[in-house]
Amino acid sequence: MVDLVAFGLGASIVLSIVALHYARGTGWESSQDISQEVLERRAATVVETDFPEPMNRSIGGGGGAVAAVGGADGEEAGELEGEDEDSMSPADIPEDEVEYFEIEYVKQGETIEVANNMTVLDGGEESGMDLPYACRQGQCVSCAGHITNGGNSEDYVVHDNQQMLDDGELDDGYTLTCVAYPIADFSVETGEAP
Repeated sequence: MVDLVAFGLGASIVLSIVALHYARGTGWESSQDISQEVLERRAATVVETDFPEPMNRSIGGGGGAVAAVGGADGEEAGELEGEDEDSMSPADIPEDEVEYFEIEYVKQGETIEVANNMTVLDGGEESGMDLPYACRQGQCVSCAGHITNGGNSEDYVVHDNQQMLDDGELDDGYTLTCVAYPIADFSVETGEAP
């Protein structure tokens, strides 16, 4: 059987060691919380962009457009040489001069008329299509599409401030639907990046 004296002696020794341990403490101190400092340091390295947040449909969230917007050093982007201050955007065409063009959205299986003062993206969205986009300012390729009629995309659309596609990609028929204003009838496959 169990010897009660030995059991009591063992229990009192254990309890006194535990009491002394808690009375003195362990000597361990938690390290300083540096999470806020790390977050602030990381946030300081992210360059602010000039375009508005792309809301909940963002595919990228910035990054690639930084050099196109103002450079990695954060300097303000100046006007381009030879750029006209009076240059008129296709969106500024008066209502009495508006022309309409038939655009076939191949993947959506719909053909609609889009005014030449409305972007290909806005025209599709206005008719109820769910089309991809992010910045809406021609500074990414989230809204890119491919004009399937052949030839240079600028035979079919006018790009207002397109900054991402080079001449070769335009020659292959690629367009940024968020800044592409129609000037002819054409078919476009949305969601097709070069």
